[in-house]
Amino acid sequence: MPTASPSSDRPTAQPGPVRRRIEQASLPALELLSRLPVWLPFLLLLLLLLGGGFLGGPVGWLLVAVALLFILWLLYLSWPRLSGVERVMRVTVLLLFVVVAVVQLVPRG
Repeated sequence: MPTASPSSDRPTAQPGPVRRRIEQASLPALELLSRLPVWLPFLLLLLLLLGGGFLGGPVGWLLVAVALLFILWLLYLSWPRLSGVERVMRVTVLLLFVVVAVVQLVPRG
């Protein structure tokens, strides 16, 4: 009796026109990212987050917002291929960036 592979259990829905356009527009940036060493994008995100946390104010908020947008873009592109646990982990990282961005926006008194 043949067993189905885990990936064949998922429904194969075709992406909509908006998603196809975003994926097509993202191809050059993704190809550039794939040529970089694996550790470099992680290091840049870490530097953006730490720099934003230490600098504070509008500049710090901008650095964190750039990191947030990058993570959101990658999450959007990878969402259909992620398992449930991977989705939870990535949404958690995204929420961490949102919290840091909000803390940067709220003045300290």
